[in-house]
Amino acid sequence: MTLRIYLTGAAGAGVTTLGRALASALQLPHFDVDDYYWYPSDPPYTQARPPNERVSRLNQALADGRWVLSGSLDGWGDDVIKDVGLVVFVDTATAVRFARVKARETQRFGARILPQGDMYASHQAFMAWVAGYETAAFAGRSRPRHEAWFAQVRPPSVRVDGSLSIPNLLQQVQSRLS
Repeated sequence: MTLRIYLTGAAGAGVTTLGRALASALQLPHFDVDDYYWYPSDPPYTQARPPNERVSRLNQALADGRWVLSGSLDGWGDDVIKDVGLVVFVDTATAVRFARVKARETQRFGARILPQGDMYASHQAFMAWVAGYETAAFAGRSRPRHEAWFAQVRPPSVRVDGSLSIPNLLQQVQSRLS
């Protein structure tokens, strides 16, 4: 099996956290899709790169062969992972995801996401999008889209419960590599 691992799931599922831990454990480089999807900006995550630029940048970064990639390619980046060795779908309960995202946003942006802050409106919209994942209430990443995509993924693949501890998740994923 090629040591190319792609992890995906909902916002707050633990995809990036598990991806970083897995890359560290396997001594592989870790790449996060958001770093290729978004242009650097302040506030962040407001200016998306065109799909062809995202794919080109990812392909260049991943060219050396062995890696862990975390994030959602959501249809625009399927060619990037055509030769992946393992797909990991991190499935985490909505309440857990929502709490994680809220804590992460508070830590990252502090007062900027409060009612008087410059990111309040975008934060509220983002949290509504996070809550809408289960029903596809918004365009883009959603459980119905992820489930349909994951159902057609050729093995090997594994679904893990993102509410479990990182050591437990590492063991589950690493057991699929042997």
